[in-house]
Amino acid sequence: MSLPKEYRYSEEHEWVKVEGEKIRIGITDFAQSELGDIVFVELPEVGDEIEAEEPFGSVESVKTVSELYAPVSGKVVEVNEELEDSPELVNESPYEKAWMIIVEPEDMSQVDDLMTAEQYEEMISEED
Repeated sequence: MSLPKEYRYSEEHEWVKVEGEKIRIGITDFAQSELGDIVFVELPEVGDEIEAEEPFGSVESVKTVSELYAPVSGKVVEVNEELEDSPELVNESPYEKAWMIIVEPEDMSQVDDLMTAEQYEEMISEED
């Protein structure tokens, strides 16, 4: 399982990559492997406001539908439209091609409250 060290992680299995003043968000390799084959991804619109720890969309797999929880609060400035036609990218490339949204965060310090790769790895090893 891959886990980029420079990213931060939420307890709900989202990853965050800081890119200057913006934050790119997706779901982790662990999350996609637990869900199984992703068949549909529902994401917010550009301009929508998301709230930390509140649902901002969902992913549907052959097994279940799972909510996506915002790791930070902010305004959605970009949405990965490619996932609409190719939801399987979430399984194939959870960190590169299958990012979900980019937000302008209200408060960049919220990222500091998220787990490091090491902390996330420890959490998921306890879940298994």
